[in-house]
Amino acid sequence: MNKIKNIALVGNPNSGKSSLFNSLTGLKQKVGNFPGVTVDKKTGKCVVSPELTVNIIDLPGTYSLYPKSDDEVVTFDVLFDDDEAVKIDIVIVVVDASNLKRNLLFCSQIMDLKKPVIVALTMLDIARQKGIVIDVNGLSRELGFPVVEINPRNNKGTQDLKKQLALTASYKQEFSANDFIDNYSLAKEVIDIVKKYQHVTSDTSAVHFASAFDNLTIISEESKTKLREELKQIGFNKTKIQAEETLLRYARIKKIMQTCVVENDPLKKELFSRKIDSFLLHPFYGYAFLLMVLFLLFQSIFWLANYPMQWIDYGFSQLNALLKTSLPDNFFTDLFMNGILAGINGIVIFIPQIMILFGLITVLEDTGYMSRISFLTDRLMRSVGLNGKSVMPMISAMACAVPAIMAARTIENKKEKLITILITPLMSCSARLPVYTVLVSLVVPNHRLLGIFNMQGLVMMALYLAGFFMALLMAKVLNFFILQKERSIFLMELPVYRMPQWKNIAFTMFQKARVFVFDAGKIIFIISIFLWALSSYGPGSKDGRFIEKTKLENSYAGIAGKAIEPAIKPLGFDWKIGIALITSFAAREVFVGTMATLYSVDEDDSNTLHEKMENATFSDGTKVYTLATGISLLLFYAFAMQCMSTLAIVKRETGSWKYPLLQFSVMGILAYLSSLIAYTLLK
Repeated sequence: MNKIKNIALVGNPNSGKSSLFNSLTGLKQKVGNFPGVTVDKKTGKCVVSPELTVNIIDLPGTYSLYPKSDDEVVTFDVLFDDDEAVKIDIVIVVVDASNLKRNLLFCSQIMDLKKPVIVALTMLDIARQKGIVIDVNGLSRELGFPVVEINPRNNKGTQDLKKQLALTASYKQEFSANDFIDNYSLAKEVIDIVKKYQHVTSDTSAVHFASAFDNLTIISEESKTKLREELKQIGFNKTKIQAEETLLRYARIKKIMQTCVVENDPLKKELFSRKIDSFLLHPFYGYAFLLMVLFLLFQSIFWLANYPMQWIDYGFSQLNALLKTSLPDNFFTDLFMNGILAGINGIVIFIPQIMILFGLITVLEDTGYMSRISFLTDRLMRSVGLNGKSVMPMISAMACAVPAIMAARTIENKKEKLITILITPLMSCSARLPVYTVLVSLVVPNHRLLGIFNMQGLVMMALYLAGFFMALLMAKVLNFFILQKERSIFLMELPVYRMPQWKNIAFTMFQKARVFVFDAGKIIFIISIFLWALSSYGPGSKDGRFIEKTKLENSYAGIAGKAIEPAIKPLGFDWKIGIALITSFAAREVFVGTMATLYSVDEDDSNTLHEKMENATFSDGTKVYTLATGISLLLFYAFAMQCMSTLAIVKRETGSWKYPLLQFSVMGILAYLSSLIAYTLLK
């Protein structure tokens, strides 16, 4: 019988847990939310053997079973829940062999929960580089549970892990289940009290439950109140208990390390990563290198993507010219060419840039440099009332603000979490990239500064930096108005530098391009069709008759654009740009599809979109897309909150419409004023 068991995958951050999850489940994954919370829930099916299929739950990384952040509470909640529908049958603890002592602390806590445990030992190649030799069989004997060597980056050891899973699931393999430390002697009264109100699997479970029950969902509010009162009567101090337990565990771990681990004198060999960090984390050179990385990132987006984008644009213009001469002039031809084809063009042309952006970001993550950016910018973030933990959501927002805002859950300090959520949308996401590309290439000369630096790439970098520094300024302001004195400490593990996984980079590039085409692309495509209809018909059309091309202004789209033109004319925008601003609230990248549709309906030639926008004029014959208008529009898109999905996720994360409405209003005012000032100065 193909029986499915629930397997929890746990471990410290940066221990290789996510790589192992991907290796075991492949493409059989799905992402949702844990019940009652907004923390991501990654699950996947793994065929262990013909007789056994397991459901693997990838729990958030944590350093101990004393939860502080929302992510850590979820890990605790899942491991302690005895509901048969969600009960964890086996726990796979991923242990980093190169940081064995620290990883064994969390591992020992999991072992004392009295659940079947398999230890997956990763990073053995890095351990060997450090001069660390581990007796794996001896470690297994000391721990009392099976230890399997794996390298999920190249699938080594995965089959051995599956065999051990099958053995553990069928109870053919038995290991000692003795407590790692004597928990009952540590907190006898606490354990006895907890067992009155909650079914726990072990003494360790009771101690940890007493420390975390206030934040848990698996105990009723009535039981919480009674438990709180009884623990108060005996003077329960969770900080003291945690310190004593940690010391006892490390004392036992030290003995295990002496028995099973041989480590060279660390003075004999300086680590490669430490040598690199002496430069990359330097107070001066570190920031200079970071700016260089960002500069190369944005230069590459233009340089590498330029040729495929030109080929795509040229191909669509030639196809458009061919179809105009081949197809009859009727309703369906107009719909296909000016609605459907223009919409597809607005999607496909930006695939090269999306792939390059995400590919380069994945390289930074895989090499370990992304974590260094958080460490490097901690001092800067503290100057505005945040810390280095806020940097990761902000960097993630360069891809998309929605998952970036969700990533702020790992910030324990509630004030810092709220400020991070509110400022993150100011970071330029990939949805803005198509807008930036079109406008920068339109109004900024493709010249080289000092014969090296591409002007368009420099302007692109300036837009991203403008978003970042505006986010810092807003954080400073919000820190002044949000009155909360809670202090925070920034602790972060810096992973060792590694060669990027090219297969992982290629997979990420393909996946992000697919998401752009099928998620953002659907919105662009639907709005393109809708706009074609609004642009082709107006109050004067009868019985399905088309508006004349020269009378686009009299169409429904033209009337709507003319209605808002007085409000946006001071910014240098015409009514067509006004329509694009409205449609962009569905998704920023819709701007390009909107322009493509409007100019396809309005023009009867086979010019590319770039050429059509370049030739666009106001009624008095002056050009629309001057440097002043272009910079004004770029700043508007850099600062405006034009994303309904982001507003929705902010509401979900904060639990109130107050904050997304505040975001929408403040960012809208900021965008308008920035555009107004820029246009006034440059026109």
